[in-house]
Amino acid sequence: MEDRDIVALFWQRSERAIPETEARYGRLLLALCRNLLDDGRDAEECVSDTLLALWNAIPPARPAPLSAYACKVARQLALKRRRDSQAQKRDSRLTLPLDELAEAISVPSAEENWDAEQLGRAIDAFLDRQKQTDRVLCVRRYWFGDEVKTAAGLLGLSENAASARLRRLRLRLRDDLIKEGFDL
Repeated sequence: MEDRDIVALFWQRSERAIPETEARYGRLLLALCRNLLDDGRDAEECVSDTLLALWNAIPPARPAPLSAYACKVARQLALKRRRDSQAQKRDSRLTLPLDELAEAISVPSAEENWDAEQLGRAIDAFLDRQKQTDRVLCVRRYWFGDEVKTAAGLLGLSENAASARLRRLRLRLRDDLIKEGFDL
């Protein structure tokens, strides 16, 4: 079933929308949640919570593509669950990709007035100018939280080649953001 048909089911408030969404995107959502959560049961619950959140959000939302919308919802729910369950612990599995990105983007202090939306647009524009392989590698590593080895395998790269590409990509991103006027 196509996205537009599934969204139409949500708009009709047909209960078929949930199993159709799960059939089409369940594996993707589960993989995303498993990358961000330690417990497989938590990941499964997060997928269920995502389906409920989609039910509650559509309508009025009319997402296109549904996959990106569902992944965004799942990621937010997984990160919230992770934050709630591990408030006192630092989990290196999730922080490692973010630490890598910190080489290119420093986190502003609380006193600084930082426009995150503008930074997001600048990063999107930067990624739009990169080769597809680099874009996919970056998104798989830093948005989906894939291990370098996993992301490399999806693209037919060795782990070393992927690591080197990510390092060069972070350096180019940093240079690009500095040219754009961001104080890093």
